[in-house]
Amino acid sequence: MRVDGLDLALRPRPMSEAADLGAALVRRHADSVWRTFLPIYLVVVVLALCSAEIATWLPSLVIFWLKPWLDRSLLFILSRAVFGQATHWRDLWAARRAVWGGQLLRSLTLRRLSPWRSFTQAIEQLEGQRGSARRKRRGQLLKGRTGAATGMQLAFGNAEMALYLGVLSVTLWAAPDGGVQQMFGWLVNTDSVVSSVLVATGYALAVGLLEPFYVAAGFAMYLNRRVELEAWDIEQEFRHAG
Repeated sequence: MRVDGLDLALRPRPMSEAADLGAALVRRHADSVWRTFLPIYLVVVVLALCSAEIATWLPSLVIFWLKPWLDRSLLFILSRAVFGQATHWRDLWAARRAVWGGQLLRSLTLRRLSPWRSFTQAIEQLEGQRGSARRKRRGQLLKGRTGAATGMQLAFGNAEMALYLGVLSVTLWAAPDGGVQQMFGWLVNTDSVVSSVLVATGYALAVGLLEPFYVAAGFAMYLNRRVELEAWDIEQEFRHAG
């Protein structure tokens, strides 16, 4: 990675501040993030909703389980954003094999429930580490930082649940007088395809709004850890001075 090309002022930060830097990165490059990520996310959501005919519990599960695959596109966008590069759909499509492939099976199985998934994602996708080299690199990055990485995961998990419940609450608020209990019973009806689609749509909205910030927070924490381990901030200063 060309440290001198980074469009960020590098310095060692507390991990919580690094996560805030990731959120700022999404806001700064919102155009690139949403115009590139939204098309693929909408396709996944539509396909997931279609699975309600198979089983009413399946749409939300499909969206939840495919998050690591969706995160690969977001990390691709953000890895260009830190160099000040805008991203369009054609850029993602040109790199689709590298972005959407590569250890995908393990990402959706063994590593799916990792409590520090977004923090270590760049090891496979950007560094290309495999096997023992990956395990060694992960241990190096996580040393003394597992609590921060797990805490960030829990924070976003709680935020996602709160936002999801908030979206469903809007449906209950729209119920006529005296019909809230009836509406709630309809929403939790596990045999209704329509209620399943509505509930999954609410979950998709929560995931779509928060997932870019989740990936960016983990990526910024990863960059911050590289600064701590490899003194990127000093190298950046020397290169700029030169």
